[in-house]
Formats: sequence, C-alpha cells, structure tokens
Amino acid sequence: MHPTQSDCQSLPHPDLNDALQEIRATVGDFSPFACLILGSGMGALANEIQSSKVVPYREIPGFPLSHVAGHAGKCVFGYLGGVSVFALAGRAHLYEGWEPQHSCFPLRCAAAMGATSLIVSNASGGIHPRFRSGQVVAIDDHIDWMQRSPFCSRHHRETTRPLGLHDRHDALYDARWLDLATQEALQLGFSLHRGTYLATLGPTYETRAEYRMFQKWGADMVGMSTVPEIVLAKHLQMRSLAFSIVTNVAKPDSPTKTDHAEVLDWSQQAQQQLVPLIEKLLPRMQQSPL
Repeated sequence: MHPTQSDCQSLPHPDLNDALQEIRATVGDFSPFACLILGSGMGALANEIQSSKVVPYREIPGFPLSHVAGHAGKCVFGYLGGVSVFALAGRAHLYEGWEPQHSCFPLRCAAAMGATSLIVSNASGGIHPRFRSGQVVAIDDHIDWMQRSPFCSRHHRETTRPLGLHDRHDALYDARWLDLATQEALQLGFSLHRGTYLATLGPTYETRAEYRMFQKWGADMVGMSTVPEIVLAKHLQMRSLAFSIVTNVAKPDSPTKTDHAEVLDWSQQAQQQLVPLIEKLLPRMQQSPL
C-alpha cells in the first residue's frame, strides 16, 4: 500500500537552500531559462549542451536517486541552441518508492534558480493505433491515474495560493509552444502528432484489459511519469511542453511482451528527431511572448 497524502508529513522534506548552496558552488550565479527533464533513453541530449557543468544527484542534498537503466542521475548546466538550460538527466519515479514532493524536488530547484519554462520527455506505450514504435508525440493533455499530488501540508504554510489548482480553461501544456513544435518538426522533415498521456504508478506494464479501458477513456499513450512534474510547474507559473516517445504500440487482442531494453532501444532511435527539435525550439520559445 502506498503512503497516504497525510503520511508525507512524516517523511524527511528536502531543504531548498541546502540544495541550492551545493549547486551554486559549481555553477555560480547561472540562471537557466528552461528546465529539461530527460526521460528514458534521452541522455544524449545532455551531451549536446555547450559550456556545460555537471553536478551528480548524489552530491546535492535532498535530490532523489534513480536506479532505472537509462537515467544517468546528474544535473547538466549550460547552453542548448544558445539558451541557458538546467537539464535533469534522469528522473526518480514514484514506483521506486519516492513520494511526489521528493521526486519533483529537482524541478523546485530549477524554478528557484530562475527557470520559467519546462520541457519534459518520457517513454510511453502507444494506445492509439495510428502511432508506431519510435514515434515522437507532443502531449497536449493528460489523464492522472496516479492521483499522487506533489504538494504536502507543509506547502500550505509556504504560500497563500491554492495548491495545484487551476481553471479548466488553463492549459497545462502551452498551446503556443505546441504550435511552434509542430512548425519546427515540419522543418526537420517529420510530422509531430499530438496526444493525451495517461499516467499510472507502475512499475508493471499494463494488461490488455487495461489498454482497452484506457483507450475508451480517451488516452493515446500511457506511462509512469511526467504528470506530477507538469502539475507542479503550473503551480510554479512555469510554461510547459512535453514529448512522449512511443516505444511499443499496444495490441490488446494478442499477447505481446515488452521489456525495458526495448523501451531504451526505441527511445535512442527517436533521439534523432527529438534532440534537434528541442535545440531548434528553445530559441523560439525564449522569444515567444507570454
């Protein structure tokens, strides 16, 4: 059984000042425009960052460690497409035992350093039959089947703003940036589809019956991350853009086998489209009006 929302009050809460002090010891007064959260197999994007400085997660107080293959566990600070970025090479998942307020702590650090934008990537299972393995899809909405908030009662003492609340007409995924991503993808020679992402706790892959149910709910992809980060970013008044790499397409009416090695293989192939797309997008995002 997972801890309840009230249980998180008793867990050690990471201290923002301690974490920032350790980061600043390496990067000084560096101020990122965007935070990049790099999901399974997307570590290659971190290698493209120029004038980079690296701080391993294990050296930063309060940073959660990931033990999942394809998640390096390091912060990379520098410039991508001429834009200052704070890249998180790897994330800690809830199925590893972390609470959302801990797994999302690196995003809080990025916001405290000045980041006003978030780009997230993840690997997902394809639900909609129009998708194929290795395809990059822009997320334009989500279904939260995790039901695990990145907020705790402690945060109620830190702010007078309603935690995690937003109007239904407020887009969690920035519409202008989605349009920019579509334009840049066409310039790079591929069509960028959009879809609804459904987040589960994991760590098990979905049954065929669950895939059929998710499809009826209106989900196009399913994965085990991203939603708590997007919800927190909205609260932090950050603009967000998210990409999902479809690593395997569901076949609900026939038994199929999926393993994490296959997920990494498809993710690495998709890097050929997603890495240049993000590099081209960042300068346009920085120039985009609020």
